[in-house]
Amino acid sequence: MGGWEKVVKKGLGEMKFNMGGGVINWFPGHMASATRAIRDRLKLADLVIEVRDARIPLSSANEDLQPVLSSKRRVIALNKKDLANPNIMHRWINYFDSNKNDCLLINAHSKSSVKKLLELVELKLKEVISREPTLLVMVVGVPNVGKSALINSIYQIASTRFPVQGKMKRATVGPLPGVTQDIAGYKIAHQPSIYVLDTPGVLVPSIPDIETGLKLALAGSVKDSVVGEERLAQYLLAVLNSRSTPLHWKHLNNRRMEGLRYESKDKNVNSLRDLLPKKRKPMNESDVWYIEDLVTEVQRALYTTHSEFNGNLEDEGDLESLIEQQFEALQKALKIPHKASNEARTMVSKKFLTLFRMGKLGPFTLDDVPDSSSPVP
Repeated sequence: MGGWEKVVKKGLGEMKFNMGGGVINWFPGHMASATRAIRDRLKLADLVIEVRDARIPLSSANEDLQPVLSSKRRVIALNKKDLANPNIMHRWINYFDSNKNDCLLINAHSKSSVKKLLELVELKLKEVISREPTLLVMVVGVPNVGKSALINSIYQIASTRFPVQGKMKRATVGPLPGVTQDIAGYKIAHQPSIYVLDTPGVLVPSIPDIETGLKLALAGSVKDSVVGEERLAQYLLAVLNSRSTPLHWKHLNNRRMEGLRYESKDKNVNSLRDLLPKKRKPMNESDVWYIEDLVTEVQRALYTTHSEFNGNLEDEGDLESLIEQQFEALQKALKIPHKASNEARTMVSKKFLTLFRMGKLGPFTLDDVPDSSSPVP
């Protein structure tokens, strides 16, 4: 085990990210009932769209549902492709293909991207179309992989194909044998009728290992408060340093290492969170420059500390020391005032994590591509 892996695992045992950890505080009761409902409905599904996060194609799989999903016609949709490393995504597609899994990279906010997904779904269902007058497609996935965004895009596309659905919040599916009237979905095709059903995002009762839990938290599938913002930021720094990512930032473009375009003196320390994509708030030129220059300062700070580091990244103590230096450098780069140590570190962590989740630190894939002979979870 490398030094950085020891660092991220150190002191995390109490989080019970292990198979024998029992029921833990981030698996609320509604997820248990939702999982039961999903299992029941999966029996009726003719095809499943399993949405995963392209940054964590394996870690974002719900392992508890895999035995059921693997027995169904399935399309794995790797969402948020714009946030994932484009240089290796073809290897992920090849990995899934080699295991006879249909896989597609998508951006759930793009109608053209979602249309390609629906075309693949219809193609996969052609073999059963002649036998069934009505077909059901289920969408499943862990929290925050973009399932809601995908369903919204499907709804918009379905509403143009079948305008009557546009007058309703959701189109009701029924009557169907064994399906209750309250199951709702969107009609996407006619003759036969194909309906897409939504499901709540659910996690598994226990996460198989610590690092999978940290990756899920980084991607937003587990609440920050469960893991702790500082611990997540430490993990992210450990990963970036182990991959020498800060050294690559120097070559992104000359402006980033030459100086700032805009001084964001009027911005308060919480303004970055207001600019998250989920807010859908249009950004003006000042906002854009503010974020760009914040990223410039962060990348410069991490590049400088990493390039001047004389220790061994495989040594646990050395890596911890580097991360501590980087926390101090990030506090200056992010213009966090000198407050009580814990408060300042939390503020640094929140801003740093926000930049990562917005994709401003660059596209990044946290999972490593397994050997092609490894089974798909």
